[in-house]
Formats: sequence, structure tokens, C-alpha cells
Amino acid sequence: MQMGSGGKYTEVVFLHTTEAISELLIAGLADRADGFEEGDHLLKAFFSNTGITTAELDAITVPLNVGYKMEELEPQNWNALWESNFDPVVVDGFVAVRASFHQPFENVEQEIVINPKMSFGTGHHATTWLMMQQMRDISFAGKRVFDFGTGTGILAILACKQGAAAVLATDIDEWSIENARENFEINHCPGIRLQQSGSAGQEEIFDVILANINRNVLMETLPQLKAQLAPGGVLLLSGLLLADEAGIVNRAVECALIPDGRFLKDNWLCLRFLV
Repeated sequence: MQMGSGGKYTEVVFLHTTEAISELLIAGLADRADGFEEGDHLLKAFFSNTGITTAELDAITVPLNVGYKMEELEPQNWNALWESNFDPVVVDGFVAVRASFHQPFENVEQEIVINPKMSFGTGHHATTWLMMQQMRDISFAGKRVFDFGTGTGILAILACKQGAAAVLATDIDEWSIENARENFEINHCPGIRLQQSGSAGQEEIFDVILANINRNVLMETLPQLKAQLAPGGVLLLSGLLLADEAGIVNRAVECALIPDGRFLKDNWLCLRFLV
């Protein structure tokens, strides 16, 4: 899942929000924002150099009676923010995610080193956390894996560490590709194939497909993802709010995918489907 391209970023801070209002704002801005950060009674949304207008923001916030403020961020400020707030993450004793400046972990099955820069995917957000948690129950040994929207490359790295025979990781964002390549090297996963691409169609067959994107991209690409799943394959999806569940499940069933699990954290959803 990506956080946008290089250049300036616009940070929009929505003030005095509740959980319900944050959900509405995220749903309304999912098509435009490159990422969100939830805090105590506030929500931050980040927009890449395509930007967003005050008129567009007013159309969403005025009916909700929510105030906001905007600030332009330089890429270097974004990187410094990541580093200053990057704490290690441990998922159920299964996998620990840390930056290179943290001490190694003990007593975990897997350890991943991520230097996030501007890419999405450190394990802090509920969607990445859920994807990693559910990857524990998927057999990757000798499997062909597609990580669609790789971001930092964290899920591709975890698949590699769990014994996948071949991993293809793609992202539409050039910055994410550079960051993922660096993280693959740090984690000794040089065999992962990395491609800059926004297409879900890779004209290959995979045993496991991982897609931590967002509702709109998943709704559009589910037929392509399903067409690339081998018999007995597993499709693991996230980047979804609880409110997205019915639409995604209905779309997946239309594509002849079989629902096989739903997992929830902080109102974010991860869904597993089988062929």
C-alpha cells in the first residue's frame, strides 16, 4: 500500500474528531488521500503533489461540523517524522518489525528490518498488522506469491522469510520501489522480483496473492487477482474499513472466490478468500 510519490505533501489535520467522524472522513477521502494517521481526537490525511482544494475539503467537513488546518510538508520532513515516531512492532510473537537503528529482537519467529521513508507499511497501521498476523496461518513454503501494492516491501519480505519459492512485488509509486529495493537488501531477500506497475494483471499464476491497498482499487481489480490464483490458492486483502466488508465480499463472490475468514482490528478489516 503506497503513500504517494515524491515532491511536496499536504497534511490536513481534522480537529476534534470522534471515531465515527474519522471513519466518515476516511471513507470520503479514500480516493484522494495517500494515507491517514489517527490520533487522540484528530485525524491527519496526507496528499501528494496532486493536492486537494479547500472547496473539496469543505464539501466533506461542513456537513460533519469538523474544522481542519492544512500545511505543506517537504519530503525530508516526512522522513524525519517517520524516523522520530518509528517504534518496533511485534505481532503475536510471530514477527517483529524494527528499524535499522533498533536493537534486534529475541523470541520471535521472524524479524523484519524496515526503513520506511515515504512508503506505507511498517506494521503500525492495523491493516499491515492484520496482514502479517494472518500470513502466519498461510503455507508459503515453495509457493509463488504476488504482493500487489508492496509499499515498503514488508509483506513480500515476510513471504520470502516464510519460504516462498518466488515473490513478485509491485507498486505504482517510484519512491516505494526504491524503498522496497533497499528493504529487500537489508533483509537478505534479493530474490524478490520488484516491478513499478499499477496493474493487477501480471499474466502469471500465483499460489498466494497479498493486496493491502484500498476498497476502490480492490473492487476494480478483484477479477484480475482471482484470474491469477492457482487452484487451492489464497487471496488475502486489507486496506479496508469494516463498512467496506459487504461490498468487497459481494464482489469477491461474483468472481467465484470463497470467503474463508474475516479479521478485525481498530475497525480495520482483513479478509481471506480461497479459490
